Amino acid sequence: MTITTTAPGDTARLRATVDFVRTQDTATLLRLLLPGLDGLELRALADRCRFAHAALLVFPPNDRALRAELTACGLAADGPGQPSVVVRQRLAERHRRDITELDVRILRPAVQDADGERRVVEVFTLTVPPGSELTELAASERTQDNEAHLAFEIEQPDPLVLRGLCAIFARRGAVPDGGGYNPHEDGTVFYFTAPADAKAGYRRMELYARGDHRDVLAAHLTPDHGRPPAETLLRLLTGAWTTQALAACAHLRLPEALDLRTGTTPEALAQEVGAHPDSLATLLRYLAMLGVVAQGPDGFRLTETGALLRADGPGSMQPLALMYGGPFYQSFALLTQAVRSGRTGFEQLFGQNHFDYFARHPELADRFDRSMAASSSMFEPLPAHPVLVAAGRAAEPRTVVDVAGGNGELLGRVLAAHPGLRGVLLERPHVIEAARRRLAPVTGGRCTYHAGDFAEVPPGADVYLLARVLHDWDDDRCRAILRHCARAMPAHADLLIVERLLPADGSPSLATAWDLHMMCNVGGRERTADHYARLLEDAGLHLVGHAPLPLDANVLHARRTAAPTRLPAPGAGDGA
Repeated sequence: MTITTTAPGDTARLRATVDFVRTQDTATLLRLLLPGLDGLELRALADRCRFAHAALLVFPPNDRALRAELTACGLAADGPGQPSVVVRQRLAERHRRDITELDVRILRPAVQDADGERRVVEVFTLTVPPGSELTELAASERTQDNEAHLAFEIEQPDPLVLRGLCAIFARRGAVPDGGGYNPHEDGTVFYFTAPADAKAGYRRMELYARGDHRDVLAAHLTPDHGRPPAETLLRLLTGAWTTQALAACAHLRLPEALDLRTGTTPEALAQEVGAHPDSLATLLRYLAMLGVVAQGPDGFRLTETGALLRADGPGSMQPLALMYGGPFYQSFALLTQAVRSGRTGFEQLFGQNHFDYFARHPELADRFDRSMAASSSMFEPLPAHPVLVAAGRAAEPRTVVDVAGGNGELLGRVLAAHPGLRGVLLERPHVIEAARRRLAPVTGGRCTYHAGDFAEVPPGADVYLLARVLHDWDDDRCRAILRHCARAMPAHADLLIVERLLPADGSPSLATAWDLHMMCNVGGRERTADHYARLLEDAGLHLVGHAPLPLDANVLHARRTAAPTRLPAPGAGDGA
């Protein structure tokens, strides 16, 4: 039997990478990559990070060929590997491909250096069968070796250490070159382009930190580049233009009219969407600056980021663009008054809070509910939470209650992942019917619907979900909501809360931006983990722990606080 093998270029690159990983040490590599390091900087780096792996991207025709080639190079790889978030995105952008076509996986077979220290070869794999449309992409990537890099894993990372190491890299000529957080493995990568005088034979470097460090990553992805203060402030002052440009893009349905690969001229696009050609060209150039569209010789095409504004696309964020560019944008004009008075800008503009206002305007209520669903990717890892996994595997059917669960996006994911669970959705009456239509095909008869408010949390369930609810309310109302949950929870029950957490150290975060939004438009606030712990304690609950989710969110796990053991009164006995 003949087994097709990977291309000769892949074989040679893989063997060279294995040899490199086995023979290098941390301090020597750092000196080669950053020749300008002084002694103190080298020690600071070598004490806090270690050479962990070298990476390359290969293109096997099939999985069997990949396994055979790994074995020939002395590498063992078990399992299918983890999905690669960052490399997949980079490939899609570089080659103008639909990201769904690129199933990039990560394998990390182990090797040992001369001293017996364990390292890995990080192998990114994209299967390209003979005759595949991806053949040209593979040939280009083999030539350019864009994803080849050396990685240093940071020991015991914290925000201060991460910022310090990134600063040393930048000071010695390394240039930030992207990065990302991979929720599949709970790790954050910081990519750099090596200085021009680097001597290690690799153009790219990576700092890897276990855990979710998107707060530090945000500054890495948007460096200041030494702009004059006036230019920096001018860019900040035009942020409102960005919001309206994205809203106009959605209103005009440009994402539906544009293709991801083939460009369209402004004139042809204007005719299709009903717009003034020159004015549309101006908008398109601004959207290209934002990365929503890309400009080429044949006109403008849609990017993967821009595709999220398609109304019916997977993970559509179009409703968010229309909400943030619509009523929430209008009420932000009253931010000064909101800060002075303590009343939301929304209420001052529209005369009532946004929940009551949307209840009177069904079309806005529907758009708001869909805008909430637009951020539902933060829920993707949640069905794998140990609490839900244990409930799903229980011998007797367990019940999950989603409190104020909107259209049932989260509850639907949980029930679909765990067929043995039953669900209850508690929501306002006008939301229940839409949720029922959405959930019925997914859950069959395993979900019931309870129209009511927070005072009517169904008792006796095993798991309670409270997702993106508490940040809508002030502390007193949050305590009341949590007490309603605590009263409904049996002693064994778990409560999972999904919210964004304000960083304790004040570092950049989406939660900080949403804190301002909640203050101006909703009347609520974002909070730190310690703040939530205090609210839970006031309600007779305690915080067990919290874990990161996509989109800068977190899941907090809480349980009822055990009642203290009552000691007998002095002199009390058994009647002697």
